[in-house]
Formats: sequence, C-alpha cells, structure tokens
Amino acid sequence: MTNVRNYVGVDVSKKTLDVSIPQENGTYLHKKISNDAVGFKSIIKHLSIDFCVVMEATSSYYMPFAYYLHANQIAVSIVNPLTVNHFCKMRMSRAKTDKKDASMLAQFGKSETPKLWKPKSDHLLELQQLQAVLDNFTNQKKSFANQLEAFNSSGKMSKSVKKIIEDQINYLKEKIKETESVMVTITEKHHLELYKNLQTIPGIGKRTAMLLIVITDGFTKFEQAKQLVSYVGLCPRLYESGTSIKGRTRICKMGMSRIRQLLYLCSMRAMRTNKQCRELFERLKQNGKNGKLAIVALANKIVRQAFAVGTGNIAYDANFYSK
Repeated sequence: MTNVRNYVGVDVSKKTLDVSIPQENGTYLHKKISNDAVGFKSIIKHLSIDFCVVMEATSSYYMPFAYYLHANQIAVSIVNPLTVNHFCKMRMSRAKTDKKDASMLAQFGKSETPKLWKPKSDHLLELQQLQAVLDNFTNQKKSFANQLEAFNSSGKMSKSVKKIIEDQINYLKEKIKETESVMVTITEKHHLELYKNLQTIPGIGKRTAMLLIVITDGFTKFEQAKQLVSYVGLCPRLYESGTSIKGRTRICKMGMSRIRQLLYLCSMRAMRTNKQCRELFERLKQNGKNGKLAIVALANKIVRQAFAVGTGNIAYDANFYSK
C-alpha cells in the first residue's frame, strides 16, 4: 500500500468498463473499454505499478479484470458498493453516470486507501462456487416443499402433480448430498486441522465449520473478530438521537443470510452444550432480555469463538475467553 501513489477508478458492467485515470493537473482521463481481454490490453499501457485500481464488488463481472491486473503486478482494491454509496452522498454527488461513478471510485481510493485485494486460491474459489450451487439447491427444495404443502392444504391436489414435486424434492436432496460431499472432501484436503478445530466448539457442526472456512478464506480474510461479526451481519445497530428518539436496537443485516441461519441453529445447541454461551444466555435472561436478542448474542459469541480458534490454529477450550 505504501507504494501506491495514484488510484484509478473503474466502474464495472457485464460488457464494458469505465476507467478514470488521475492526471497531474488534477483531472481524470476517461476511457471506456470492453470487459474482455481486448479491452484489458488496451488500458494496461496507461497504468503502472504505482497505481491501484479500485472497483466495486459487482457480481462476478469485476473478476476477469482483477485477475488480469494482478497478473500484471497492478494493485487492486475491491470495495463494498454500499461504502462507496455513502462516500458519494457525503460529497453531495448527485450525478449518476458510469463516467462519474468511475471518478468517484478513484477519489474514494485516494481518500480511504482501501485494503488491497488478493486472488483466492483455486480450492477456496471452488468451495465458494460450490456453496453458491448448494444454496441454490437448498432454496429450490424449500420452494417445492412450500408448494407441496400449499397444494395439499387445498384438499384438491392432483396425484400426478404431487409425484412431480416429490420427485423434484428427492432429486434436489440427492444433489445437496453430493455437493456437500464434494465440499467436505476439498475442505479436509486443504483445511483438515482447521475444519476439525472448529467442530470442537460446542454448537458448531460440519456445515457451519465448512461455511466459516469458505467466507473467511481459511480465516485469513479478517484481522479482527468484529470484522467477521459485521460481515455476517450480527453487529447491533443502535438508533437513537438526543432524548426524544429511542429506537429499538436491531442487528445490522448487511451480511450473509445463509451463515446467519446456521449460526442461529448453532446458538440453540450452544445454550445446552457451550459453557460460555450458556453463561451468557443466563445473564441475558436475568436482565430481562427477550429470546430473539439472546439468540443473536449467542451467535455473535460463537463467531468470536470461531475466530479465536481459526486464527489461533487451536482447539476450543471451555476456559478460554475470546474477545
């Protein structure tokens, strides 16, 4: 990061890239290129190793250019679109064009000096893609199950329709099982010790341990536990102002719903089996906190325990206190 002197903003779309390159006179040189190898080669001559290219995490459209830049020793930062949106609002930016967005990304980089991006290893990228496929299968199965229940409730369900839906559900169950099996094989091959250590935390099972490894890049992606808590969307958001506005404290759901669902299930088990979580639950109950808040607090605690175990490369110890 210390070698970066100039930040280049790139607004990404499926087919094109809008590039804003800072000039010595304070203006920006704007280039619109195709989002493919031809466009990449045409823009690389305008960049050097003291540049950092800033892009938003827009679906997967940024990835080919990011990998190309990294291979050519150009620094890359991939930033959260929501963060950039807040940055633009603070600067009273009202224009919304691809060209303007690119220049704002360059300004964001210069002002905020975001963390540099590193490509995932092949096995972590494969695990991430398999998780996306698994989530899709799970959602489809849930959708068919809901449809089956709705048709059954009507009292007029066709036998042929019922068979079609049940066949689809059984097919999806098999695909889910196959996908999970492949993910376990990859995880055990590359992260066997970490995978086992995470499962020593009372309440965490195989699925949650595996997903935690995927979203943290093997616990190398975050420097502090609170960053991981925020990423999965379990950090509290307090809404109050002065003496008149007192809103309810809620969690900030700007994270991943799938891991939150698994962590909530882990929390239910942890109330019985995890010493620290059980003690926390009792304190919250004595203070009159409701059940939903307690579950979120326990999920938060489990994430912090997982972070301590994952980054410390150690098994869980009931007497260990993770901050």
